[in-house]
Amino acid sequence: MLLVLISLLGIHFFLGVQTQTVSQSDAHVTVFEGDSVELRCKYSYGATPYLFWYIQHHGRGLQFLLKYYTGDPVVQGVNGFEAEFSKSNSSFHLRKASVHWSDSAVYFCALSAQCRGLQGELITNP
Repeated sequence: MLLVLISLLGIHFFLGVQTQTVSQSDAHVTVFEGDSVELRCKYSYGATPYLFWYIQHHGRGLQFLLKYYTGDPVVQGVNGFEAEFSKSNSSFHLRKASVHWSDSAVYFCALSAQCRGLQGELITNP
């Protein structure tokens, strides 16, 4: 059986007068391959924030996992990840039903007071 080590880091933003904070209470989570995992994220912000989860594998840049703006509180992400927004608990916990050794990484929970959509176009040459 392989152990999967998951590191957590919170990202804090300080904008203007209102402080936004994100905290992840566990520095490291160790689980066996095939087990389920929940990575906890608590936030502090007066309004409904835009919430995100990112992953960073060793030696690589941040990769987007999922986001919450409004609507259904359970958000489906990539690679079997999901997160649940709870305004009453000020939380946005990330879950995966069955972890794989390739899930060993650092996970970041982040929030923003606003999120601007980006538009882009991919052009490939034949």
